[in-house]
Amino acid sequence: MSRIGKNPIVIPAGTTVEVKDGIITVKGKNGQLTQEFSDVTVTVEGDQVQVDRSSDHKDHRAKHGLYRSLISNMIVGVNEGFTKSLELVGVGYRASNQGQKLDLALGYSHNIVLEIAPEVVLETISEKGKNPIVKLTSIDKQLLGQVAAKIRGFRKPEPYKGKGVKFVGEVLRRKAGKSA
Repeated sequence: MSRIGKNPIVIPAGTTVEVKDGIITVKGKNGQLTQEFSDVTVTVEGDQVQVDRSSDHKDHRAKHGLYRSLISNMIVGVNEGFTKSLELVGVGYRASNQGQKLDLALGYSHNIVLEIAPEVVLETISEKGKNPIVKLTSIDKQLLGQVAAKIRGFRKPEPYKGKGVKFVGEVLRRKAGKSA
């Protein structure tokens, strides 16, 4: 049995979980999230959510832990939310925003302008003498990770000097340069 899937999910106070026709809806103080599911059975008993599978088929085993993690992330998201911060390392790398439009200067001949989804709160921090930081906050962990990966994909950190867009706290594998 899945070690992750068999653990029950505790529902905190002020959060409601509804299961209806293969769709689970989680409502909390920060908002509401919905998720479709298949091949598993989701039951709400008191202040716990239990995910069970119907058989030991390979697909059912895989989805057992997956849906348990997705539901758990939804519950954490509507109560606390998720935050990801990206750091722009490099000379002349800048970030600014007007509303939900992120303007990045990453050493290309033109600036990159990206329209961020309305569910993600965007904030840019630029202090003198420090690298610019793009801070993303959302209740949806999947969407947040997708937006952060898209921004990081514009200029991934290179292994020699570490220039590029990286997550705050990310440890890069550095390479030695040419030997003289």
